[in-house]
Amino acid sequence: MSETTGAAYRIEKDSMGERQIPVEAYYGIQTLRAMENFPISGIKPLPTYVDACVLIKKATAIANGELGCISQELSHAIVQATDEVLQGKLRDQFVVDVYQAGAGTSHHMNINEVLANRALELLGEEKGNYKRVSPNDHVNYGQSTNDVIPTAIRIGGLLALEHSLYPALSDAVTALDNKADEFQDIVKSGRTHMQDAVPVRLGESFRAWAQILSDHINRIERASEDLMVLGLGGSAAGTGLNTHPQYRHRVAQILSELIDKPLRTAPHLMAAMQSMAPFVSVSGSLRNLAQDCVKISHDLRLMDSGPKTGLKEIQLPPVQPGSSIMPGKYNPVMAEMTSMVCFQVMGYDSAIALAAQAGQLELNVMMPLIAYNLIHSIEILGNTLSALTKRGIEGIEANRDRCLAYAEGSLALVTALNPHIGYLNAAAVAKESLITGKSLRQIVLEQELMNPDELATVLNLEQMSALPPFDAG
Repeated sequence: MSETTGAAYRIEKDSMGERQIPVEAYYGIQTLRAMENFPISGIKPLPTYVDACVLIKKATAIANGELGCISQELSHAIVQATDEVLQGKLRDQFVVDVYQAGAGTSHHMNINEVLANRALELLGEEKGNYKRVSPNDHVNYGQSTNDVIPTAIRIGGLLALEHSLYPALSDAVTALDNKADEFQDIVKSGRTHMQDAVPVRLGESFRAWAQILSDHINRIERASEDLMVLGLGGSAAGTGLNTHPQYRHRVAQILSELIDKPLRTAPHLMAAMQSMAPFVSVSGSLRNLAQDCVKISHDLRLMDSGPKTGLKEIQLPPVQPGSSIMPGKYNPVMAEMTSMVCFQVMGYDSAIALAAQAGQLELNVMMPLIAYNLIHSIEILGNTLSALTKRGIEGIEANRDRCLAYAEGSLALVTALNPHIGYLNAAAVAKESLITGKSLRQIVLEQELMNPDELATVLNLEQMSALPPFDAG
Protein backbone atom coordinates (compact mmCIF):
# COMPACT_ATOMS: atom_id res chain seq x y z
CA MET A 1 0.00 0.00 0.00
CA SER A 2 1.30 3.47 -0.87
CA GLU A 3 0.30 7.07 -0.46
CA THR A 4 -0.09 9.37 -3.47
CA THR A 5 -1.65 12.82 -3.06
CA GLY A 6 -3.08 11.64 0.23
CA ALA A 7 -5.01 8.68 -1.19
CA ALA A 8 -4.25 5.08 -0.26
CA TYR A 9 -4.03 2.62 -3.09
CA ARG A 10 -3.03 -0.92 -3.94
CA ILE A 11 -1.22 -2.16 -7.02
CA GLU A 12 -3.00 -4.61 -9.33
CA LYS A 13 -1.64 -6.25 -12.43
CA ASP A 14 -3.26 -7.59 -15.59
CA SER A 15 -1.99 -8.66 -19.01
CA MET A 16 -1.47 -5.01 -19.98
CA GLY A 17 0.52 -3.94 -16.95
CA GLU A 18 0.09 -2.49 -13.47
CA ARG A 19 -2.28 0.18 -12.14
CA GLN A 20 -3.05 1.83 -8.84
CA ILE A 21 -6.46 0.93 -7.40
CA PRO A 22 -8.02 2.83 -4.46
CA VAL A 23 -7.47 0.60 -1.46
CA GLU A 24 -11.10 0.83 -0.39
CA ALA A 25 -12.37 -0.24 -3.83
CA TYR A 26 -13.71 -3.74 -4.37
CA TYR A 27 -13.47 -3.41 -8.12
CA GLY A 28 -10.11 -4.10 -9.75
CA ILE A 29 -7.83 -3.18 -12.60
CA GLN A 30 -10.07 -4.21 -15.48
CA THR A 31 -12.93 -2.18 -14.05
CA LEU A 32 -10.62 0.80 -13.69
CA ARG A 33 -9.61 0.57 -17.34
CA ALA A 34 -13.29 0.47 -18.34
CA MET A 35 -14.06 3.54 -16.23
CA GLU A 36 -11.28 5.40 -18.03
CA ASN A 37 -12.30 4.15 -21.47
CA PHE A 38 -16.05 4.75 -21.25
CA PRO A 39 -16.96 8.09 -19.62
CA ILE A 40 -20.02 8.17 -21.87
CA SER A 41 -23.36 8.63 -20.14
CA GLY A 42 -22.81 8.45 -16.42
CA ILE A 43 -25.50 5.75 -16.35
CA LYS A 44 -24.47 2.82 -14.17
CA PRO A 45 -25.82 -0.75 -14.50
CA LEU A 46 -29.41 -1.24 -13.42
CA PRO A 47 -29.76 -2.90 -9.99
CA THR A 48 -31.88 -5.65 -11.51
CA TYR A 49 -29.16 -6.38 -14.05
CA VAL A 50 -26.58 -6.54 -11.26
CA ASP A 51 -28.85 -8.93 -9.38
CA ALA A 52 -29.13 -11.13 -12.45
CA CYS A 53 -25.35 -11.29 -12.92
CA VAL A 54 -24.72 -11.98 -9.24
CA LEU A 55 -27.35 -14.72 -9.17
CA ILE A 56 -25.53 -16.37 -12.06
CA LYS A 57 -22.25 -16.13 -10.16
CA LYS A 58 -23.89 -17.67 -7.11
CA ALA A 59 -25.28 -20.57 -9.14
CA THR A 60 -22.00 -21.17 -10.94
CA ALA A 61 -20.01 -21.11 -7.70
CA ILE A 62 -22.35 -23.67 -6.17
CA ALA A 63 -22.25 -25.90 -9.25
CA ASN A 64 -18.47 -25.69 -9.68
CA GLY A 65 -17.98 -26.42 -5.98
CA GLU A 66 -20.24 -29.45 -6.13
CA LEU A 67 -18.51 -30.74 -9.26
CA GLY A 68 -15.03 -30.27 -7.80
CA CYS A 69 -13.97 -27.59 -10.27
CA ILE A 70 -13.17 -25.17 -7.44
CA SER A 71 -12.65 -25.97 -3.76
CA GLN A 72 -15.60 -25.94 -1.38
CA GLU A 73 -13.82 -23.23 0.62
CA LEU A 74 -13.70 -20.92 -2.40
CA SER A 75 -17.24 -21.87 -3.42
CA HIS A 76 -18.60 -20.93 0.01
CA ALA A 77 -16.69 -17.64 0.09
CA ILE A 78 -17.92 -16.61 -3.37
CA VAL A 79 -21.48 -17.59 -2.50
CA GLN A 80 -21.31 -15.55 0.72
CA ALA A 81 -20.06 -12.56 -1.28
CA THR A 82 -22.96 -12.92 -3.75
CA ASP A 83 -25.45 -13.09 -0.91
CA GLU A 84 -24.12 -9.86 0.55
CA VAL A 85 -24.52 -8.08 -2.78
CA LEU A 86 -28.04 -9.47 -3.21
CA GLN A 87 -28.82 -8.08 0.26
CA GLY A 88 -27.80 -4.60 -0.93
CA LYS A 89 -24.16 -4.34 0.03
CA LEU A 90 -21.33 -3.06 -2.21
CA ARG A 91 -23.78 -1.62 -4.71
CA ASP A 92 -21.64 1.46 -5.27
CA GLN A 93 -18.87 -0.78 -6.63
CA PHE A 94 -20.66 -1.57 -9.91
CA VAL A 95 -19.50 1.43 -11.86
CA VAL A 96 -19.07 0.66 -15.56
CA ASP A 97 -21.07 2.87 -17.94
CA VAL A 98 -23.87 1.08 -19.79
CA TYR A 99 -22.19 2.08 -23.08
CA GLN A 100 -19.03 0.03 -22.91
CA ALA A 101 -16.94 -2.75 -24.40
CA GLY A 102 -18.85 -5.00 -26.76
CA ALA A 103 -20.63 -8.06 -25.37
CA GLY A 104 -20.38 -6.66 -21.82
CA THR A 105 -16.89 -7.82 -20.85
CA SER A 106 -16.23 -4.70 -18.78
CA HIS A 107 -19.38 -5.04 -16.69
CA HIS A 108 -18.79 -8.79 -16.39
CA MET A 109 -15.28 -8.27 -15.03
CA ASN A 110 -16.59 -5.60 -12.68
CA ILE A 111 -18.88 -8.26 -11.20
CA ASN A 112 -16.07 -10.84 -11.06
CA GLU A 113 -13.63 -8.44 -9.39
CA VAL A 114 -16.02 -7.21 -6.73
CA LEU A 115 -17.02 -10.75 -5.77
CA ALA A 116 -13.41 -11.96 -5.78
CA ASN A 117 -12.22 -9.14 -3.54
CA ARG A 118 -15.07 -9.57 -1.07
CA ALA A 119 -14.46 -13.33 -1.02
CA LEU A 120 -10.79 -12.61 -0.27
CA GLU A 121 -11.80 -10.49 2.73
CA LEU A 122 -14.07 -13.23 3.99
CA LEU A 123 -11.11 -15.62 3.80
CA GLY A 124 -8.92 -13.19 5.76
CA GLU A 125 -6.93 -11.98 2.77
CA GLU A 126 -6.28 -8.50 1.41
CA LYS A 127 -8.14 -7.27 -1.64
CA GLY A 128 -6.15 -7.75 -4.81
CA ASN A 129 -4.47 -10.99 -3.69
CA TYR A 130 -5.85 -12.88 -6.66
CA LYS A 131 -3.67 -15.96 -6.15
CA ARG A 132 -6.14 -17.05 -3.46
CA VAL A 133 -9.35 -16.00 -5.22
CA SER A 134 -9.11 -14.92 -8.85
CA PRO A 135 -11.83 -13.00 -10.71
CA ASN A 136 -11.00 -15.04 -13.83
CA ASP A 137 -9.85 -18.42 -12.57
CA HIS A 138 -12.36 -18.92 -9.75
CA VAL A 139 -15.35 -16.55 -9.82
CA ASN A 140 -15.48 -16.97 -13.59
CA TYR A 141 -14.55 -20.65 -13.75
CA GLY A 142 -16.10 -22.33 -16.82
CA GLN A 143 -17.74 -19.11 -17.91
CA SER A 144 -17.36 -16.43 -20.55
CA THR A 145 -18.88 -13.03 -21.06
CA ASN A 146 -20.37 -14.58 -24.16
CA ASP A 147 -22.63 -16.97 -22.26
CA VAL A 148 -23.01 -15.07 -18.96
CA ILE A 149 -24.33 -11.81 -20.40
CA PRO A 150 -27.11 -13.25 -22.59
CA THR A 151 -28.12 -15.35 -19.58
CA ALA A 152 -28.08 -12.25 -17.38
CA ILE A 153 -30.37 -10.44 -19.82
CA ARG A 154 -32.78 -13.37 -19.57
CA ILE A 155 -32.67 -13.49 -15.77
CA GLY A 156 -32.87 -9.70 -15.48
CA GLY A 157 -35.86 -9.59 -17.80
CA LEU A 158 -37.68 -12.30 -15.85
CA LEU A 159 -36.95 -10.56 -12.53
CA ALA A 160 -38.13 -7.19 -13.83
CA LEU A 161 -41.34 -8.66 -15.23
CA GLU A 162 -42.09 -10.50 -12.01
CA HIS A 163 -41.30 -7.68 -9.61
CA SER A 164 -42.34 -4.62 -11.61
CA LEU A 165 -44.47 -4.98 -14.71
CA TYR A 166 -46.83 -7.84 -13.92
CA PRO A 167 -47.93 -6.45 -10.52
CA ALA A 168 -48.42 -2.98 -12.03
CA LEU A 169 -50.46 -4.35 -14.94
CA SER A 170 -52.58 -6.43 -12.59
CA ASP A 171 -53.28 -3.43 -10.36
CA ALA A 172 -54.18 -1.30 -13.38
CA VAL A 173 -56.62 -3.93 -14.65
CA THR A 174 -58.26 -4.14 -11.21
CA ALA A 175 -58.57 -0.35 -10.96
CA LEU A 176 -60.09 -0.08 -14.45
CA ASP A 177 -62.55 -2.88 -13.72
CA ASN A 178 -63.58 -1.15 -10.49
CA LYS A 179 -64.21 2.09 -12.37
CA ALA A 180 -66.15 0.14 -14.99
CA ASP A 181 -68.49 -1.14 -12.29
CA GLU A 182 -68.81 2.33 -10.77
CA PHE A 183 -69.65 3.98 -14.11
CA GLN A 184 -71.69 1.20 -15.68
CA ASP A 185 -74.99 3.08 -15.58
CA ILE A 186 -73.61 6.25 -17.21
CA VAL A 187 -74.42 6.73 -20.89
CA LYS A 188 -72.16 8.94 -22.99
CA SER A 189 -71.74 9.74 -26.63
CA GLY A 190 -69.44 7.47 -28.54
CA ARG A 191 -67.02 9.08 -30.97
CA THR A 192 -65.45 7.76 -34.15
CA HIS A 193 -63.21 9.86 -36.41
CA MET A 194 -63.40 12.37 -33.52
CA GLN A 195 -67.05 12.92 -34.51
CA ASP A 196 -70.29 12.06 -32.71
CA ALA A 197 -71.18 8.37 -32.78
CA VAL A 198 -73.80 6.12 -31.20
CA PRO A 199 -74.04 6.13 -27.40
CA VAL A 200 -71.90 3.88 -25.22
CA ARG A 201 -71.59 3.20 -21.50
CA LEU A 202 -68.80 5.06 -19.73
CA GLY A 203 -68.23 1.93 -17.68
CA GLU A 204 -67.67 -0.16 -20.78
CA SER A 205 -65.01 2.27 -21.98
CA PHE A 206 -63.06 1.49 -18.80
CA ARG A 207 -63.77 -2.22 -19.07
CA ALA A 208 -62.44 -2.23 -22.62
CA TRP A 209 -59.18 -0.72 -21.37
CA ALA A 210 -58.99 -3.38 -18.64
CA GLN A 211 -59.43 -6.10 -21.26
CA ILE A 212 -56.76 -4.54 -23.47
CA LEU A 213 -54.23 -4.60 -20.63
CA SER A 214 -55.21 -8.15 -19.64
CA ASP A 215 -54.56 -9.28 -23.20
CA HIS A 216 -51.13 -7.67 -23.07
CA ILE A 217 -50.24 -9.61 -19.92
CA ASN A 218 -50.91 -12.81 -21.84
CA ARG A 219 -48.86 -11.65 -24.83
CA ILE A 220 -45.87 -10.67 -22.69
CA GLU A 221 -46.02 -13.93 -20.76
CA ARG A 222 -45.94 -15.91 -24.01
CA ALA A 223 -43.03 -13.86 -25.33
CA SER A 224 -41.07 -14.26 -22.09
CA GLU A 225 -41.16 -18.05 -22.22
CA ASP A 226 -38.05 -18.00 -24.43
CA LEU A 227 -36.16 -16.16 -21.69
CA MET A 228 -36.19 -19.40 -19.70
CA VAL A 229 -34.00 -21.23 -22.22
CA LEU A 230 -30.35 -20.67 -21.23
CA GLY A 231 -27.12 -20.80 -23.20
CA LEU A 232 -25.13 -20.77 -19.96
CA GLY A 233 -22.46 -23.45 -20.18
CA GLY A 234 -21.57 -22.64 -23.75
CA SER A 235 -18.46 -20.81 -22.54
CA ALA A 236 -16.70 -18.71 -25.19
CA ALA A 237 -18.29 -19.92 -28.43
CA GLY A 238 -21.01 -22.39 -27.48
CA THR A 239 -18.79 -25.49 -27.36
CA GLY A 240 -18.61 -25.66 -23.56
CA LEU A 241 -14.83 -25.38 -23.51
CA ASN A 242 -13.36 -25.57 -19.96
CA THR A 243 -16.67 -26.66 -18.38
CA HIS A 244 -17.57 -29.86 -16.53
CA PRO A 245 -19.88 -32.14 -18.57
CA GLN A 246 -22.63 -31.83 -15.96
CA TYR A 247 -22.14 -28.13 -15.35
CA ARG A 248 -24.66 -26.60 -17.75
CA HIS A 249 -27.52 -28.78 -16.48
CA ARG A 250 -26.66 -28.31 -12.81
CA VAL A 251 -26.27 -24.54 -13.08
CA ALA A 252 -29.64 -24.23 -14.84
CA GLN A 253 -31.23 -26.27 -12.06
CA ILE A 254 -29.69 -24.10 -9.34
CA LEU A 255 -30.72 -20.87 -11.08
CA SER A 256 -34.25 -22.24 -11.40
CA GLU A 257 -34.37 -22.71 -7.65
CA LEU A 258 -32.90 -19.27 -6.97
CA ILE A 259 -35.49 -17.35 -9.01
CA ASP A 260 -38.35 -19.88 -8.84
CA LYS A 261 -38.68 -20.22 -12.61
CA PRO A 262 -38.56 -23.36 -14.80
CA LEU A 263 -35.25 -22.59 -16.51
CA ARG A 264 -33.69 -25.14 -18.82
CA THR A 265 -30.57 -25.61 -20.88
CA ALA A 266 -30.87 -24.72 -24.55
CA PRO A 267 -30.77 -27.68 -26.95
CA HIS A 268 -28.03 -25.92 -28.91
CA LEU A 269 -25.83 -23.64 -26.81
CA MET A 270 -24.25 -21.91 -29.78
CA ALA A 271 -27.65 -20.88 -31.10
CA ALA A 272 -28.78 -19.59 -27.70
CA MET A 273 -25.64 -17.48 -27.38
CA GLN A 274 -25.78 -15.98 -30.87
CA SER A 275 -29.44 -15.14 -31.37
CA MET A 276 -30.98 -12.13 -29.68
CA ALA A 277 -34.45 -13.15 -30.90
CA PRO A 278 -35.91 -13.78 -27.40
CA PHE A 279 -35.07 -10.22 -26.40
CA VAL A 280 -36.51 -8.77 -29.61
CA SER A 281 -39.70 -10.74 -29.00
CA VAL A 282 -40.14 -9.52 -25.43
CA SER A 283 -39.25 -5.96 -26.44
CA GLY A 284 -41.82 -6.14 -29.22
CA SER A 285 -44.50 -7.18 -26.73
CA LEU A 286 -43.51 -4.20 -24.57
CA ARG A 287 -43.76 -1.88 -27.55
CA ASN A 288 -47.21 -3.28 -28.28
CA LEU A 289 -48.26 -2.59 -24.70
CA ALA A 290 -46.76 0.90 -24.85
CA GLN A 291 -48.76 1.73 -27.98
CA ASP A 292 -52.05 0.85 -26.31
CA CYS A 293 -51.04 2.70 -23.14
CA VAL A 294 -50.48 5.82 -25.25
CA LYS A 295 -53.96 5.40 -26.70
CA ILE A 296 -55.50 5.01 -23.24
CA SER A 297 -53.58 7.99 -21.86
CA HIS A 298 -54.70 10.15 -24.78
CA ASP A 299 -58.31 9.05 -24.29
CA LEU A 300 -58.12 10.04 -20.63
CA ARG A 301 -56.77 13.46 -21.57
CA LEU A 302 -59.52 14.03 -24.15
CA MET A 303 -62.31 12.93 -21.84
CA ASP A 304 -60.93 15.19 -19.10
CA SER A 305 -60.36 18.17 -21.42
CA GLY A 306 -61.79 21.50 -20.33
CA PRO A 307 -63.04 22.32 -17.82
CA LYS A 308 -65.17 24.82 -19.76
CA THR A 309 -64.18 24.39 -23.38
CA GLY A 310 -63.49 20.65 -23.66
CA LEU A 311 -65.36 17.37 -23.23
CA LYS A 312 -65.04 17.14 -19.42
CA GLU A 313 -66.83 13.80 -19.24
CA ILE A 314 -64.50 12.71 -16.45
CA GLN A 315 -62.36 14.42 -13.83
CA LEU A 316 -58.83 13.11 -13.38
CA PRO A 317 -57.52 13.81 -9.88
CA PRO A 318 -55.53 17.09 -9.81
CA VAL A 319 -52.14 16.16 -8.37
CA GLN A 320 -50.19 19.41 -8.83
CA PRO A 321 -50.64 22.98 -10.08
CA GLY A 322 -50.65 23.05 -13.87
CA SER A 323 -49.25 26.43 -14.76
CA SER A 324 -46.64 28.90 -13.62
CA ILE A 325 -48.80 31.80 -14.84
CA MET A 326 -52.48 30.68 -15.02
CA PRO A 327 -53.95 30.40 -11.51
CA GLY A 328 -56.28 27.50 -10.78
CA LYS A 329 -55.16 25.48 -13.79
CA TYR A 330 -54.34 21.81 -13.53
CA ASN A 331 -53.13 19.41 -16.19
CA PRO A 332 -53.55 15.64 -16.73
CA VAL A 333 -49.90 15.13 -15.85
CA MET A 334 -50.06 11.42 -15.03
CA ALA A 335 -51.47 10.66 -18.46
CA GLU A 336 -48.92 12.96 -20.10
CA MET A 337 -46.07 11.24 -18.28
CA THR A 338 -47.43 7.87 -19.40
CA SER A 339 -47.20 8.84 -23.05
CA MET A 340 -43.64 10.11 -22.67
CA VAL A 341 -42.47 6.87 -21.06
CA CYS A 342 -44.21 4.82 -23.73
CA PHE A 343 -42.51 6.82 -26.48
CA GLN A 344 -39.17 6.05 -24.82
CA VAL A 345 -40.00 2.33 -24.68
CA MET A 346 -40.80 2.40 -28.40
CA GLY A 347 -37.42 4.01 -29.03
CA TYR A 348 -35.68 1.39 -26.92
CA ASP A 349 -37.43 -1.31 -28.95
CA SER A 350 -36.05 0.14 -32.18
CA ALA A 351 -32.55 0.22 -30.70
CA ILE A 352 -32.88 -3.38 -29.52
CA ALA A 353 -33.94 -4.49 -32.99
CA LEU A 354 -30.95 -2.74 -34.56
CA ALA A 355 -28.55 -4.18 -31.98
CA ALA A 356 -29.97 -7.69 -32.34
CA GLN A 357 -29.27 -7.86 -36.05
CA ALA A 358 -25.73 -6.54 -35.61
CA GLY A 359 -24.14 -9.80 -34.45
CA GLN A 360 -21.38 -11.47 -36.40
CA LEU A 361 -20.43 -15.13 -36.47
CA GLU A 362 -20.27 -16.53 -32.91
CA LEU A 363 -21.14 -13.37 -30.98
CA ASN A 364 -23.35 -10.31 -30.80
CA VAL A 365 -21.26 -7.51 -29.28
CA MET A 366 -24.20 -5.15 -28.79
CA MET A 367 -25.55 -6.98 -25.73
CA PRO A 368 -24.89 -4.19 -23.20
CA LEU A 369 -27.31 -1.95 -25.11
CA ILE A 370 -29.91 -4.73 -25.31
CA ALA A 371 -29.54 -5.48 -21.60
CA TYR A 372 -30.07 -1.89 -20.50
CA ASN A 373 -32.88 -1.08 -22.91
CA LEU A 374 -34.88 -4.24 -22.29
CA ILE A 375 -34.72 -4.27 -18.50
CA HIS A 376 -35.17 -0.50 -18.28
CA SER A 377 -38.21 -0.69 -20.56
CA ILE A 378 -39.84 -3.29 -18.33
CA GLU A 379 -39.17 -1.33 -15.17
CA ILE A 380 -40.20 2.12 -16.36
CA LEU A 381 -43.40 0.68 -17.83
CA GLY A 382 -44.12 -0.97 -14.50
CA ASN A 383 -43.37 2.20 -12.54
CA THR A 384 -45.47 4.24 -14.95
CA LEU A 385 -48.53 2.01 -14.76
CA SER A 386 -48.24 1.89 -10.99
CA ALA A 387 -48.12 5.68 -10.74
CA LEU A 388 -50.92 6.16 -13.28
CA THR A 389 -53.12 3.72 -11.37
CA LYS A 390 -52.54 5.16 -7.91
CA ARG A 391 -52.50 8.86 -8.80
CA GLY A 392 -54.78 8.78 -11.81
CA ILE A 393 -57.19 5.96 -12.47
CA GLU A 394 -58.23 5.21 -8.90
CA GLY A 395 -59.30 8.83 -8.32
CA ILE A 396 -61.27 9.41 -11.54
CA GLU A 397 -64.75 10.87 -11.11
CA ALA A 398 -67.48 10.94 -13.75
CA ASN A 399 -69.37 14.06 -14.86
CA ARG A 400 -72.73 12.34 -15.22
CA ASP A 401 -74.70 15.35 -16.44
CA ARG A 402 -72.16 16.20 -19.12
CA CYS A 403 -72.05 12.59 -20.35
CA LEU A 404 -75.84 12.42 -20.60
CA ALA A 405 -76.12 15.76 -22.36
CA TYR A 406 -73.64 14.69 -25.02
CA ALA A 407 -75.40 11.35 -25.47
CA GLU A 408 -78.82 12.94 -25.88
CA GLY A 409 -77.54 15.67 -28.16
CA SER A 410 -75.64 13.41 -30.55
CA LEU A 411 -76.93 13.31 -34.11
CA ALA A 412 -75.61 9.77 -34.27
CA LEU A 413 -78.73 8.64 -32.40
CA VAL A 414 -80.39 8.76 -35.79
CA THR A 415 -78.55 5.50 -36.56
CA ALA A 416 -81.12 3.62 -34.49
CA LEU A 417 -83.85 4.89 -36.83
CA ASN A 418 -82.36 3.22 -39.92
CA PRO A 419 -84.33 -0.05 -39.65
CA HIS A 420 -87.57 1.90 -39.11
CA ILE A 421 -87.49 4.86 -41.53
CA GLY A 422 -84.60 3.95 -43.85
CA TYR A 423 -81.08 5.34 -44.21
CA LEU A 424 -81.97 8.24 -46.53
CA ASN A 425 -84.88 9.45 -44.37
CA ALA A 426 -82.66 9.16 -41.28
CA ALA A 427 -79.93 11.19 -42.99
CA ALA A 428 -82.48 13.88 -43.90
CA VAL A 429 -83.68 14.02 -40.29
CA ALA A 430 -80.10 14.43 -39.05
CA LYS A 431 -79.41 17.19 -41.57
CA GLU A 432 -82.55 19.12 -40.60
CA SER A 433 -81.72 18.76 -36.91
CA LEU A 434 -78.26 20.21 -37.49
CA ILE A 435 -79.64 23.16 -39.51
CA THR A 436 -82.70 23.99 -37.38
CA GLY A 437 -81.50 22.96 -33.94
CA LYS A 438 -84.63 20.85 -33.47
CA SER A 439 -84.21 17.50 -31.75
CA LEU A 440 -84.34 14.27 -33.67
CA ARG A 441 -87.45 13.25 -31.76
CA GLN A 442 -89.24 16.48 -32.67
CA ILE A 443 -88.51 16.18 -36.38
CA VAL A 444 -89.51 12.50 -36.61
CA LEU A 445 -92.80 13.21 -34.87
CA GLU A 446 -93.50 16.35 -36.94
CA GLN A 447 -92.99 14.39 -40.14
CA GLU A 448 -95.02 11.48 -38.75
CA LEU A 449 -92.26 9.03 -39.60
CA MET A 450 -92.90 7.04 -36.40
CA ASN A 451 -95.44 7.07 -33.60
CA PRO A 452 -94.40 8.39 -30.15
CA ASP A 453 -94.35 5.02 -28.37
CA GLU A 454 -92.28 3.33 -31.05
CA LEU A 455 -89.88 6.29 -31.17
CA ALA A 456 -89.42 6.25 -27.39
CA THR A 457 -88.51 2.58 -27.53
CA VAL A 458 -86.07 2.97 -30.40
CA LEU A 459 -84.30 5.99 -28.89
CA ASN A 460 -83.91 4.42 -25.44
CA LEU A 461 -80.33 5.30 -24.53
CA GLU A 462 -80.01 2.50 -22.02
CA GLN A 463 -80.88 -0.12 -24.62
CA MET A 464 -78.83 1.48 -27.36
CA SER A 465 -75.66 1.53 -25.26
CA ALA A 466 -75.94 -1.96 -23.79
CA LEU A 467 -73.41 -4.52 -25.00
CA PRO A 468 -74.73 -7.84 -26.35
CA PRO A 469 -74.20 -10.82 -24.01
CA PHE A 470 -70.91 -12.64 -24.49
CA ASP A 471 -71.20 -15.71 -26.69
CA ALA A 472 -68.10 -17.88 -26.86
CA GLY A 473 -69.62 -19.97 -29.63
